[in-house]
Amino acid sequence: MSLEQVFTQLPDPGSHAFPDYSLPRGEPVLPIAVTRDELSTVLELYETFQTVDPTGLDSNPFLEAATTYMQQTFGIPQYRPDEQLQDDIAALLNDFSDDLGGRPLGVVDATPAHHRTLYFFLISCRGYHSAPHIRFTPDETAVETLYELYQRVTEQDVYLKHPSSVLE
Repeated sequence: MSLEQVFTQLPDPGSHAFPDYSLPRGEPVLPIAVTRDELSTVLELYETFQTVDPTGLDSNPFLEAATTYMQQTFGIPQYRPDEQLQDDIAALLNDFSDDLGGRPLGVVDATPAHHRTLYFFLISCRGYHSAPHIRFTPDETAVETLYELYQRVTEQDVYLKHPSSVLE
């Protein structure tokens, strides 16, 4: 499957809404099966994604100089919204890796935050790939793997990880 086919299957960010996972007396999780190979493939995609500079500072010295001047003059921090997403993706991959342990195949507990992170990771990959000023050409199989993980989460029923009883 080509990148364009994978990206066209994603829900439109303007109309997409996440389901309400609030469940009484417990932590909602969406357990999905993941292989070590899938996790490695998504990690490689993350590393490729992480090297992209969507602001263009790396390739535009004038923009970098102007941004540095604004920071020094007005005390404005350089705001990079992609850094928070990168932190969220790293946390997701760490959580999945911890749940998987050393096994080649296992069940990981995806949380609602993981669901959002997978979606924003896919949407950002699509945005980076289609932006003319960003050179982001991810591996097609890696994007397919990420999309399959996202699909597994969206198709899974919500369970309570640590249910508490009425008596507690």
